Amino acid sequence: MLTPADFTALWLTLQLAALTTGILLLIGTPLAWWLAHSRWRFRYILETLIALPIVLPPTVLGFYLLQSMGPHGWLGSLIQTFGGEPLAFTFGGLLFGSVVYSLPFVVQPLQDTFQTIGKRPLEIAATLRSGPLDTFISVVIPMAHAGYITAAMLGFAHTLGEFGVVLMLGGNIPGETRVLSIAIYDHVERLEYTQAHMLAGGMLLLSFCLLLAVYSLRGRLRLVRL
Repeated sequence: MLTPADFTALWLTLQLAALTTGILLLIGTPLAWWLAHSRWRFRYILETLIALPIVLPPTVLGFYLLQSMGPHGWLGSLIQTFGGEPLAFTFGGLLFGSVVYSLPFVVQPLQDTFQTIGKRPLEIAATLRSGPLDTFISVVIPMAHAGYITAAMLGFAHTLGEFGVVLMLGGNIPGETRVLSIAIYDHVERLEYTQAHMLAGGMLLLSFCLLLAVYSLRGRLRLVRL
């Protein structure tokens, strides 16, 4: 009962969520590490900016991102200066917006994990003449694996459910910016509730499974610590 366009939207959504999660883990790791160990007096300003997408209406965030990435926006103009095309209403624009929108859901779990680890393991590694990079790879990452799993799952799940941001940035271009949440909205507008139920139910089940895994992992960690 689903159309080929629905499966295309599903595949596009999974691609967007996977790429967003990968990028966020790369840029979120050094950012979370710095936030966890920095003694900068005004660190809370940066933490506030990172957490802003949690409370800011998605349409507001999407509007300002659209303004910045359009042909006359500062980011769009900068890209055109180097011979590129504006990111508005493209998959690249959706990806950029998704990274901004889901940033706190990856950075905050990693920051909490790094703070929980503390400095003691780093000091022990330093006494064994381990360099900073080697210490991070061989000591911190293995100890923070649960935080990485949580951050990845939350970032992936949050990207799956985007609507306001992707609608403002990408519109509804089949095969380019029409993600699953937009497809559900289209079906509801056309009174095609059966197809909307199938897509929405699939997203509900996937989101529930991801959150179930996150909370199950947290429960196991508490038992191990006890």
